[in-house]
Amino acid sequence: MKRAETGSTVTISYIGTLDNGRIFHSTEEHGPQTVIIGNDQIFPALEQAIIGMRAGDVKNILLTAEDAYGARQQENIIRVARQAFPAGKDIVSGQKLSIDFKGGASRVMMVTAVSDDNVTLDGNHPLAGLDLTFALKVEQVQ
Repeated sequence: MKRAETGSTVTISYIGTLDNGRIFHSTEEHGPQTVIIGNDQIFPALEQAIIGMRAGDVKNILLTAEDAYGARQQENIIRVARQAFPAGKDIVSGQKLSIDFKGGASRVMMVTAVSDDNVTLDGNHPLAGLDLTFALKVEQVQ
């Protein structure tokens, strides 16, 4: 049976959990994922853990925050004057907003706090700063 190596097309199933046991993603909901090892379609550390596995192999893989979405970065959190948003726009904590920056860049950010004067926005990935565990099964290696 063929082992996964760089360049292999690999179909995987997994349940991704956080340290507290909360599931952040599962292929049980979305179906197996097919990737080409070495094409940067998944985290490089996850690719490395899959190399050498065969169809039917199962493994628990822990990715540190640094190997996943990185550390939370304070510079990705900004406070914007409430008046910068349209007067009638309802803004609530937990809402995602597309924010346009000078120079034409745009970024989706999460509203984390709202007051009469300011809106605090977080541009970090929701899983930044967290270790991720994958209960992974290789379904197929081509």
